[in-house]
Amino acid sequence: MATAATVSAAPQTAMAYQPPTRQRVDSIDVLRGLVMVIMMLDHTRDYFSTAAFQFDPTDLEKTSVVLFLTRWITHYCAPTFFFLAGTGAYLRRARGVTAAELSSFLVSRGIWLIFLELTIVRYGISGDLTPHGRYLTQTIWALGWSMLALAALVHLPLKAIGTIGITMVLAHNAFDGLPVANCGPKQPLCGAGDILLRFLHVPGPIVFGPDVGVLAMYPLIPWIGVMGCGYVFGKLYTLDADERRRLLVRIGTGITALYVVLRATNLYGDASKWSVQTRGAAFTVMSFLNVTKYPPSLLYLCMTIGPGILLLAFLERERRGWLGSALVNFGRVPMLFYLLQWLFAHGTAYVVYTIAGKPTDALYLLRDSPAPAILVRSGFSLPVVYAFWIAGVLTLYPICRWYAGVKKRRRDWWLGYL
Repeated sequence: MATAATVSAAPQTAMAYQPPTRQRVDSIDVLRGLVMVIMMLDHTRDYFSTAAFQFDPTDLEKTSVVLFLTRWITHYCAPTFFFLAGTGAYLRRARGVTAAELSSFLVSRGIWLIFLELTIVRYGISGDLTPHGRYLTQTIWALGWSMLALAALVHLPLKAIGTIGITMVLAHNAFDGLPVANCGPKQPLCGAGDILLRFLHVPGPIVFGPDVGVLAMYPLIPWIGVMGCGYVFGKLYTLDADERRRLLVRIGTGITALYVVLRATNLYGDASKWSVQTRGAAFTVMSFLNVTKYPPSLLYLCMTIGPGILLLAFLERERRGWLGSALVNFGRVPMLFYLLQWLFAHGTAYVVYTIAGKPTDALYLLRDSPAPAILVRSGFSLPVVYAFWIAGVLTLYPICRWYAGVKKRRRDWWLGYL
């Protein structure tokens, strides 16, 4: 992570500037658009891949190299999205918004995202219009709560925000051994302490009553820290471009090097240790890369955010071609794309399953798991997954391009919420 001192003490030369009110940073939009498109690959795989219904694609005993990499590359999505959400908040502040105004916006947007997670996103993921007492809290839920936390943090000095964010990211793995009761479906109720731990640090099921349960997948502590670090990181975008690029390379290289050193030594930062694999060198490399996402370990965050920052440095120098322009359009409307890609992937899967004569039971993700005989018949090969992923990206692009144009031309208040 970039230290608070590194960013806060960054040289303020005569060429330093404050972003104009309506300026967007294209390199940030390109990176955000890239990870959003990659994210759609993961969610398409969830519904279209036969293996998705059989085993975890990162299980080195069962996976293949291509399947592992298909899942692994999508690890870059959530950390980049959270980090850049914090950066975007700082840029809003740098453009003249007061701390109180920024805090108010973050509160309202955070509440809106939590609502979306429990309604539209839940429907997109599960395929059920009614919840039946079953909920899933993941990316948008954690993003909303992180914004609520950042709404309080923005009133603090930048160094304090950086210190809090970095501490959350660095130290949370030290508490991996905290005991949490098995609040699974067969347990009557979860205690208040266990519920708090599930939401803050240890992912897993929570039972609130006989017919109400939640699968908490995105513990809040590390994600709040990631957004806080991203907020402090945003100060780099008030510096001269050459100075910023130098700092981006140093910070990105440092974070990536920290990952390599800690991972190589198996000292700290991830509950899953790497080891030499009997299936060959490729699987040994995969073991080295196979870090923990739930909750996001320190090494998981270093492995993803470090290269992401290096990519930002590269994107500042690279001329934007047709691909960069397309990614900018996705990156400027991330929430619209996020909602639509669930609906496309899930809805298309239902249609294709029906045409192919496959059972659709497995597509209702929050219902009871279908019998193994049904799961075996679900899904398709990886080439089919990639084909529908590409089809989805191409289908959603005109919509996102149109809406990005609307957001560029207009400044209606509600545009900031979609």
